This record gives sequence, structure tokens and C-alpha cells, in this order.
Amino acid sequence: MAALLLRRLAGTHRGRVPLAAAAAVTGGAALFCASSPPTIALMEEKGEDAAAKVALNPDKWLEFKLQEKATVSHNSQLFRFSFDPSTKLGLDVASCLITRYTPISDPDSKGYFDLLIKVYPDGKMSQYFASLKPGDVVEVKGPIEKLRYSPNMKKQIGMIAGGTGITPMLQVVRAILKNPDDNTQVSLIYANVSPDDILLKRELDRLASSYPNFKVFYTVDKPSNDWRGGVGYISKDIALKGLPRPGEDSLILVCGPPGMMNHISGDKAKDRSQGELTGILKELGYTAEMVYKF
Repeated sequence: MAALLLRRLAGTHRGRVPLAAAAAVTGGAALFCASSPPTIALMEEKGEDAAAKVALNPDKWLEFKLQEKATVSHNSQLFRFSFDPSTKLGLDVASCLITRYTPISDPDSKGYFDLLIKVYPDGKMSQYFASLKPGDVVEVKGPIEKLRYSPNMKKQIGMIAGGTGITPMLQVVRAILKNPDDNTQVSLIYANVSPDDILLKRELDRLASSYPNFKVFYTVDKPSNDWRGGVGYISKDIALKGLPRPGEDSLILVCGPPGMMNHISGDKAKDRSQGELTGILKELGYTAEMVYKF
């Protein structure tokens, strides 16, 4: 898993002005709006496919054009950025932006990557993305590696996601399920404000019905009259029912808004390291080695 450091262009000035959050991140890739045509540089990808070309470069700013955007829910939009169709982006599974924006497209997809972004009224970065139009260009540098997933690294992986925190989880789920040699059992607890806020539900339900090693449980704070899932904050009882038991063969992934993170696991440290494990996961007997916070 790798991170992208996110920045934006201030006004029409070509200089790169970092967001406040950028100062708290070690490494990453940067993204900001530009007005010139896209320039894609290719680098060789290290690893099994040494001949493969990737569109990202950790040492250079490279431009990506917004191909299209679409409304996903009442407050979320999907953004597709394009690049050379003969190349892959060059990010590992669950690669993410420091503002919690994670591509939901397959890391092996060629020529494009998709970002699913919730647009907040007072969110400077999400409002910036919402203002983009097809043909606008963003600039990216990266990636910086974080947690690297490998098949069968754990027998069981439990996930707790809130809101757009589902995006890195979906990438891990897809990576596991598309690999017939990966026998990892995966369970996901996904919390939202209301049923209308549940992102990618159709895709998650499709995967759960198609693969016996993947299970998903939804909970919302404000249920509709016909809601059949869980109600309220993720409790110890919900966690016990939906997650693998603590053990060296279990890994719990957590990603969501600060309030949820504090309740479940404690948030990351100010330097963006994992920080102390607190919350209900610690109370249930999990250790810091068993939990990863996005």
C-alpha cells in the first residue's frame, strides 16, 4: 500500500502550495490543478513484471487529465483521471491520498484511475475537486509505500470502515477475491449516517454474494423505515460478531472519520504513524500488531 501526497494550485500561480495536511505526512505524491496539456513520463515498474511501465514517478510531477465525473450519491462524486492507456498507474493495493482519497479502480487498470470523493460544504479539498471539469489537469508525484498487502499474509482480515473509508478496504477486498490462490477470509463492518450514505453498496453486495470468503455488515445512525441492517455506532457486540478473534493470524484494518477512529482504535499520531491502540479494539483484546489504521 502506498500514499500520495496531495497539494493544490493556489489561484493561477504555477507554484505548488501544500494543504495544511501535507505538512503532517512523511513522503507521498502530490496532486494539484493545472491548465496545461497532460505530460506523462513512464518509468519501469520493479517487481515481477519488470517490463511493465507505470504512469507515476516518485521523483517527478506528472499531469493527469480529468476524463469524466459522475454523481454517486447525494454528497459523493466519482472522478476518472486518464493517462497513457498502455501503462498502469503504478500504485499498490489500497494506495491512498493523505486526505483519505483512495483510488477505487483496480491497481492493474491501464489508462485511468478513479477517485470516489465525498463533497463537504466546508471541505476545501473536496470543494476543489467538485469544481473540476472534464479536461482539467491535476499533477501527481509518488507513490510512497505504506502497508504492503501480500496474498495469505493473514488467515483472516477484518475491516471497519466509515463513509469514504470504504475505498482502501474495497481495494484490499478485490485483490483478495480476484486471486484464486488467496484463501484469506474477509469480513467488513461498514458504518454510515443513513442508508443513502452507503457508498458502493451494490458492488459490495455483489462481491459478498459471489465469494463465500467475504462477508459484509452495514450499520447506520439514522435508519429508514425499511432498513434491515444494524443501527447505531459500532459496538463491542457488533465488532465481536463481525470481526475475527484476536490472534497472530488476524489483521484488523480501520479507516473512517476521526470520531469513529477514536471510538474504534484511536486515531493515528500527529506524525501520521500508527499511534497508540485504544478504543473498543484494545478493550476486546487486540494488540497494536493486529491493527492497521489508514
